[in-house]
Amino acid sequence: MAPRRLTVFVTGGTGYMGSRLIARLCARGHAVRALVRAGSESKLPPGPTLVRGDALDAGTYAGHVRGSDVFVHLIGVAHPSPSKAKQFLAIDLPSVEAAVDAAKTAGVDRFVYLSVAQPAPVMKDFVSVRARGEALICEAGLNAVFLRPWYVLGPGHWWPVALIPLYWTSERIPSSRDTARRLGLVTIRQMTTALVKAVESRDEGVQIIDVPAIRACADIPVPSPGCHPR
Repeated sequence: MAPRRLTVFVTGGTGYMGSRLIARLCARGHAVRALVRAGSESKLPPGPTLVRGDALDAGTYAGHVRGSDVFVHLIGVAHPSPSKAKQFLAIDLPSVEAAVDAAKTAGVDRFVYLSVAQPAPVMKDFVSVRARGEALICEAGLNAVFLRPWYVLGPGHWWPVALIPLYWTSERIPSSRDTARRLGLVTIRQMTTALVKAVESRDEGVQIIDVPAIRACADIPVPSPGCHPR
């Protein structure tokens, strides 16, 4: 059965995760509006309505959010590491501040936020900024879904595969089991599937989708022609 057709506003749509999510949302019949910087238009997959603007300045794109059902925020510093603490504060935090402002003003039904697994013994600055993003969304009173992956495996992002035996061992030791599961690996396919489900969710309030829940997401097929929305 086909999903109800939604209008979805996406930031970070030219990135590793965003480009794949947009392709899947369009394939499922949703209307997607994608925010891009001038000069990055060619990085978008085909299908979405292009919105030029600055992710750090809600005023450059807020008008295009009106009429959207869901806001998906995927902006973040590429390849996060402890050395990028200043960039998290300069990019990740102000971008979610702008996004929350735009989404609340536009009256969107749902805010989907790419957060990070927490608590975590490392990457404390990154985790802190993402936790602040979650708090901002809650303070705004928005229905929301927070997705909390740790590392997403996919093209160009395979090096942690070597850690799988360590994860396997850690998950079988009671003292390290919870941490190993919370900071586990997920695939880009699992992640985009979880994002699609978050977009199409009808639940109210705030949902947290952690690593075990992301891993449990069954794949979603493209609806067959002629199916009708629920």
